[in-house]
Amino acid sequence: MDPHLLRTFVVVADRRSFSAAAAELGYTQSAVSQQIAALEADLGLALLSRRPVVPTPAGERLLEHAGPLLLRHRAARADVLRAAAGPAGRLTVAASPLACVPAIARGLSPAALEGVEVRLRTVGRERVAGEVSSGSADLGLVDGITAPSDPLRLPDMGPLSGFGVAEEELVVVLPAGHPLSHRRGLALTDLTDALWLRAPVAVPVERLRELAGGGGFRAALRYDGEDLHTVLNLAAAGNGLVLLPASVTAGVTRGVPLTAPRVVHRVEVLYAEPAGQAAALAAQLRQPPSSTPPGTSARGS
Repeated sequence: MDPHLLRTFVVVADRRSFSAAAAELGYTQSAVSQQIAALEADLGLALLSRRPVVPTPAGERLLEHAGPLLLRHRAARADVLRAAAGPAGRLTVAASPLACVPAIARGLSPAALEGVEVRLRTVGRERVAGEVSSGSADLGLVDGITAPSDPLRLPDMGPLSGFGVAEEELVVVLPAGHPLSHRRGLALTDLTDALWLRAPVAVPVERLRELAGGGGFRAALRYDGEDLHTVLNLAAAGNGLVLLPASVTAGVTRGVPLTAPRVVHRVEVLYAEPAGQAAALAAQLRQPPSSTPPGTSARGS
Protein backbone atom coordinates (compact mmCIF):
# COMPACT_ATOMS: atom_id res chain seq x y z
CA MET A 1 0.00 0.00 0.00
CA ASP A 2 1.20 3.47 -0.89
CA PRO A 3 1.89 5.31 2.42
CA HIS A 4 0.65 8.58 0.92
CA LEU A 5 -2.72 6.98 0.17
CA LEU A 6 -2.78 5.41 3.61
CA ARG A 7 -2.15 8.75 5.29
CA THR A 8 -4.97 10.34 3.31
CA PHE A 9 -7.28 7.52 4.39
CA VAL A 10 -6.39 8.05 8.06
CA VAL A 11 -7.11 11.78 7.88
CA VAL A 12 -10.45 11.27 6.11
CA ALA A 13 -11.48 8.61 8.64
CA ASP A 14 -10.43 10.87 11.52
CA ARG A 15 -12.19 13.98 10.17
CA ARG A 16 -15.23 12.05 8.89
CA SER A 17 -15.17 14.39 5.91
CA PHE A 18 -13.48 14.49 2.51
CA SER A 19 -13.55 18.29 2.40
CA ALA A 20 -12.07 18.68 5.91
CA ALA A 21 -9.34 16.16 5.05
CA ALA A 22 -8.56 18.04 1.83
CA ALA A 23 -8.20 21.31 3.76
CA GLU A 24 -5.86 19.69 6.30
CA LEU A 25 -3.71 17.95 3.71
CA GLY A 26 -3.60 20.83 1.24
CA TYR A 27 -5.26 18.83 -1.57
CA THR A 28 -8.41 19.43 -3.56
CA GLN A 29 -11.44 17.41 -2.53
CA SER A 30 -11.39 15.57 -5.84
CA ALA A 31 -7.74 14.59 -5.28
CA VAL A 32 -8.65 13.15 -1.87
CA SER A 33 -11.52 11.20 -3.41
CA GLN A 34 -9.19 9.84 -6.12
CA GLN A 35 -6.62 8.74 -3.53
CA ILE A 36 -9.24 6.91 -1.45
CA ALA A 37 -10.60 5.27 -4.60
CA ALA A 38 -7.06 4.18 -5.57
CA LEU A 39 -6.49 2.63 -2.13
CA GLU A 40 -9.83 0.82 -2.25
CA ALA A 41 -9.02 -0.46 -5.75
CA ASP A 42 -5.65 -1.73 -4.53
CA LEU A 43 -7.29 -3.72 -1.74
CA GLY A 44 -10.45 -4.59 -3.64
CA LEU A 45 -12.56 -3.46 -0.69
CA ALA A 46 -14.68 -0.47 0.29
CA LEU A 47 -12.95 1.29 3.16
CA LEU A 48 -15.28 4.25 3.73
CA SER A 49 -19.02 4.69 3.61
CA ARG A 50 -19.75 8.01 1.94
CA ARG A 51 -22.96 9.25 3.61
CA PRO A 52 -22.05 9.62 6.38
CA VAL A 53 -18.30 9.30 5.96
CA VAL A 54 -17.41 6.47 8.36
CA PRO A 55 -15.03 3.53 8.06
CA THR A 56 -16.46 0.22 6.89
CA PRO A 57 -15.52 -2.92 8.90
CA ALA A 58 -12.58 -3.36 6.52
CA GLY A 59 -11.67 0.29 7.03
CA GLU A 60 -11.74 -0.10 10.80
CA ARG A 61 -9.36 -3.03 10.54
CA LEU A 62 -7.01 -1.03 8.29
CA LEU A 63 -7.01 1.83 10.81
CA GLU A 64 -5.65 -0.56 13.43
CA HIS A 65 -2.61 -1.14 11.24
CA ALA A 66 -2.28 2.35 9.73
CA GLY A 67 -0.71 4.13 12.70
CA PRO A 68 2.16 1.65 13.23
CA LEU A 69 2.72 1.32 9.46
CA LEU A 70 3.01 5.07 8.94
CA LEU A 71 5.25 5.42 11.99
CA ARG A 72 7.61 2.71 10.75
CA HIS A 73 7.69 4.39 7.33
CA ARG A 74 8.71 7.70 8.97
CA ALA A 75 11.21 5.84 11.17
CA ALA A 76 12.85 4.20 8.14
CA ARG A 77 13.15 7.55 6.39
CA ALA A 78 14.60 9.18 9.51
CA ASP A 79 17.05 6.31 10.00
CA VAL A 80 18.40 6.64 6.45
CA LEU A 81 18.76 10.42 6.82
CA ARG A 82 20.54 10.02 10.16
CA ALA A 83 23.00 7.56 8.63
CA ALA A 84 23.83 9.98 5.82
CA ALA A 85 23.94 13.15 7.91
CA GLY A 86 27.07 14.73 9.27
CA PRO A 87 27.50 16.10 12.81
CA ALA A 88 24.64 18.36 13.82
CA GLY A 89 24.92 21.60 15.72
CA ARG A 90 21.65 21.06 17.54
CA LEU A 91 20.02 18.24 19.48
CA THR A 92 16.28 18.11 20.06
CA VAL A 93 15.17 16.28 23.18
CA ALA A 94 11.55 15.16 23.58
CA ALA A 95 10.64 14.57 27.22
CA SER A 96 7.47 13.46 28.96
CA PRO A 97 6.21 15.98 31.56
CA LEU A 98 7.85 14.37 34.63
CA ALA A 99 11.00 13.06 32.95
CA CYS A 100 13.19 16.10 33.59
CA VAL A 101 13.82 15.37 37.28
CA PRO A 102 16.63 17.34 39.01
CA ALA A 103 19.30 14.72 38.24
CA ILE A 104 18.39 14.83 34.54
CA ALA A 105 18.26 18.64 34.50
CA ARG A 106 21.82 18.75 35.85
CA GLY A 107 22.89 16.25 33.19
CA LEU A 108 21.74 18.56 30.40
CA SER A 109 24.70 20.83 31.02
CA PRO A 110 26.31 21.88 27.71
CA ALA A 111 29.81 21.34 29.11
CA ALA A 112 30.19 17.86 27.60
CA LEU A 113 28.77 18.90 24.24
CA GLU A 114 30.67 22.03 23.39
CA GLY A 115 29.20 23.89 20.45
CA VAL A 116 25.97 21.86 20.40
CA GLU A 117 22.67 23.55 21.19
CA VAL A 118 20.21 21.37 23.13
CA ARG A 119 16.50 22.08 22.75
CA LEU A 120 14.09 20.42 25.18
CA ARG A 121 10.37 20.14 24.51
CA THR A 122 7.60 18.38 26.41
CA VAL A 123 5.34 15.78 24.80
CA GLY A 124 2.98 13.14 26.18
CA ARG A 125 4.49 9.93 27.57
CA GLU A 126 2.92 7.91 24.76
CA ARG A 127 4.58 10.11 22.09
CA VAL A 128 8.23 10.12 23.21
CA ALA A 129 9.33 6.88 21.53
CA GLY A 130 7.51 7.82 18.31
CA GLU A 131 9.18 11.25 18.22
CA VAL A 132 12.63 9.63 18.39
CA SER A 133 11.80 6.82 16.01
CA SER A 134 10.41 9.20 13.38
CA GLY A 135 13.36 11.60 13.65
CA SER A 136 11.35 14.47 15.13
CA ALA A 137 13.65 14.29 18.16
CA ASP A 138 17.26 13.12 18.50
CA LEU A 139 16.82 11.93 22.05
CA GLY A 140 13.85 10.97 24.21
CA LEU A 141 13.28 11.07 27.96
CA VAL A 142 10.28 9.08 29.11
CA ASP A 143 9.08 8.46 32.66
CA GLY A 144 6.78 5.94 34.27
CA ILE A 145 6.11 3.71 37.27
CA THR A 146 7.80 0.33 37.62
CA ALA A 147 9.43 -2.01 40.12
CA PRO A 148 12.98 -0.99 41.10
CA SER A 149 15.48 -1.61 38.27
CA ASP A 150 12.74 -2.97 35.98
CA PRO A 151 12.46 -1.37 32.50
CA LEU A 152 9.42 0.66 31.55
CA ARG A 153 6.74 -0.94 29.42
CA LEU A 154 7.12 0.98 26.17
CA PRO A 155 5.55 0.37 22.75
CA ASP A 156 7.70 -1.15 20.01
CA MET A 157 8.73 1.83 17.92
CA GLY A 158 11.52 0.31 15.88
CA PRO A 159 15.26 -0.06 16.52
CA LEU A 160 15.74 2.25 19.51
CA SER A 161 18.46 2.02 22.12
CA GLY A 162 17.90 3.04 25.70
CA PHE A 163 18.59 2.58 29.37
CA GLY A 164 17.46 3.82 32.76
CA VAL A 165 18.94 7.13 33.88
CA ALA A 166 17.12 7.91 37.14
CA GLU A 167 14.90 6.29 39.76
CA GLU A 168 13.32 7.82 42.85
CA GLU A 169 10.60 7.11 45.38
CA LEU A 170 6.98 8.12 44.92
CA VAL A 171 4.96 10.17 47.38
CA VAL A 172 1.23 10.68 47.89
CA VAL A 173 0.38 14.38 47.91
CA LEU A 174 -2.21 15.06 50.62
CA PRO A 175 -4.02 18.29 51.57
CA ALA A 176 -3.09 19.96 54.85
CA GLY A 177 -4.99 18.43 57.75
CA HIS A 178 -5.65 15.13 55.99
CA PRO A 179 -5.89 12.35 58.63
CA LEU A 180 -3.08 10.42 56.92
CA SER A 181 -0.76 13.37 56.36
CA HIS A 182 1.41 12.58 59.41
CA ARG A 183 2.04 8.94 58.51
CA ARG A 184 5.64 7.95 57.76
CA GLY A 185 4.51 5.81 54.84
CA LEU A 186 1.36 4.70 53.04
CA ALA A 187 0.27 1.54 51.26
CA LEU A 188 -1.74 2.06 48.09
CA THR A 189 -4.41 -0.34 49.39
CA ASP A 190 -5.04 2.15 52.24
CA LEU A 191 -6.18 4.71 49.67
CA THR A 192 -8.56 2.79 47.40
CA ASP A 193 -11.59 4.67 48.76
CA ALA A 194 -9.99 8.09 48.41
CA LEU A 195 -10.77 10.52 45.62
CA TRP A 196 -7.90 11.09 43.16
CA LEU A 197 -6.94 13.91 40.84
CA ARG A 198 -6.90 12.84 37.19
CA ALA A 199 -4.13 14.67 35.31
CA PRO A 200 -1.77 13.72 32.45
CA VAL A 201 1.35 14.37 34.55
CA ALA A 202 0.18 12.21 37.47
CA VAL A 203 0.04 8.43 37.74
CA PRO A 204 -3.22 7.47 35.95
CA VAL A 205 -6.10 6.17 38.05
CA GLU A 206 -6.13 3.01 35.90
CA ARG A 207 -2.48 2.36 36.79
CA LEU A 208 -3.27 2.81 40.50
CA ARG A 209 -5.96 0.14 40.24
CA GLU A 210 -3.52 -2.17 38.46
CA LEU A 211 -0.86 -1.66 41.14
CA ALA A 212 -3.33 -2.25 43.96
CA GLY A 213 -4.86 -5.30 42.26
CA GLY A 214 -8.42 -4.08 42.60
CA GLY A 215 -11.00 -1.36 42.04
CA GLY A 216 -11.66 1.92 43.77
CA PHE A 217 -9.54 5.01 43.10
CA ARG A 218 -12.36 7.27 41.99
CA ALA A 219 -11.49 10.43 40.09
CA ALA A 220 -12.56 13.64 41.86
CA LEU A 221 -11.50 16.24 39.32
CA ARG A 222 -9.95 16.13 35.86
CA TYR A 223 -7.19 18.56 34.93
CA ASP A 224 -6.09 18.38 31.29
CA GLY A 225 -3.04 20.61 31.58
CA GLU A 226 0.57 19.70 32.37
CA ASP A 227 1.51 22.48 34.79
CA LEU A 228 2.86 20.87 37.97
CA HIS A 229 2.25 24.01 40.03
CA THR A 230 -1.46 23.74 39.21
CA VAL A 231 -1.50 20.00 40.01
CA LEU A 232 0.08 20.60 43.41
CA ASN A 233 -2.29 23.46 44.18
CA LEU A 234 -5.32 21.34 43.27
CA ALA A 235 -4.11 18.46 45.44
CA ALA A 236 -3.24 20.75 48.36
CA ALA A 237 -6.73 22.28 48.15
CA GLY A 238 -8.37 18.86 48.57
CA ASN A 239 -9.42 18.28 44.95
CA GLY A 240 -8.00 14.76 44.96
CA LEU A 241 -4.90 12.86 45.98
CA VAL A 242 -2.05 12.52 43.52
CA LEU A 243 0.99 10.23 43.25
CA LEU A 244 4.18 11.99 42.12
CA PRO A 245 7.98 11.64 42.24
CA ALA A 246 9.42 12.85 45.55
CA SER A 247 11.58 15.50 43.85
CA VAL A 248 8.49 17.25 42.47
CA THR A 249 7.10 17.95 45.93
CA ALA A 250 10.38 18.66 47.77
CA GLY A 251 10.13 21.99 49.60
CA VAL A 252 6.72 22.71 48.06
CA THR A 253 4.06 20.60 49.74
CA ARG A 254 3.56 17.59 52.01
CA GLY A 255 4.14 14.20 50.44
CA VAL A 256 3.96 10.86 52.27
CA PRO A 257 6.20 8.12 50.82
CA LEU A 258 4.46 5.20 49.12
CA THR A 259 5.76 2.07 50.85
CA ALA A 260 3.63 -0.63 49.21
CA PRO A 261 3.66 -1.85 46.55
CA ARG A 262 7.38 -1.36 46.05
CA VAL A 263 7.44 0.78 42.93
CA VAL A 264 9.54 3.74 41.84
CA HIS A 265 9.39 6.61 39.39
CA ARG A 266 11.82 5.73 36.57
CA VAL A 267 13.21 7.79 33.70
CA GLU A 268 14.68 6.18 30.59
CA VAL A 269 16.62 7.76 27.76
CA LEU A 270 15.89 6.66 24.18
CA TYR A 271 17.86 7.25 21.00
CA ALA A 272 18.18 5.79 17.51
CA GLU A 273 21.33 4.47 15.90
CA PRO A 274 23.61 5.84 14.56
CA ALA A 275 23.36 8.27 17.46
CA GLY A 276 26.58 10.29 17.53
CA GLN A 277 26.02 13.34 19.71
CA ALA A 278 22.70 11.92 20.92
CA ALA A 279 24.57 8.93 22.37
CA ALA A 280 27.07 11.28 23.98
CA LEU A 281 24.28 13.21 25.67
CA ALA A 282 22.61 9.96 26.71
CA ALA A 283 25.85 8.85 28.37
CA GLN A 284 26.11 12.23 30.08
CA LEU A 285 22.63 11.74 31.54
CA ARG A 286 23.39 8.30 32.99
CA GLN A 287 23.59 8.64 36.77
CA PRO A 288 26.12 6.93 39.07
CA PRO A 289 25.11 3.44 40.28
CA SER A 290 24.60 4.76 43.81
CA SER A 291 21.73 6.95 42.69
CA THR A 292 20.36 4.97 39.75
CA PRO A 293 20.18 1.18 39.76
CA PRO A 294 21.33 -0.26 36.42
CA GLY A 295 18.57 -1.04 33.95
CA THR A 296 17.89 -1.80 30.35
CA SER A 297 15.34 -0.52 27.92
CA ALA A 298 12.06 -2.27 27.16
CA ARG A 299 13.58 -3.38 23.88
CA GLY A 300 16.41 -5.26 25.55
CA SER A 301 19.01 -2.74 24.42
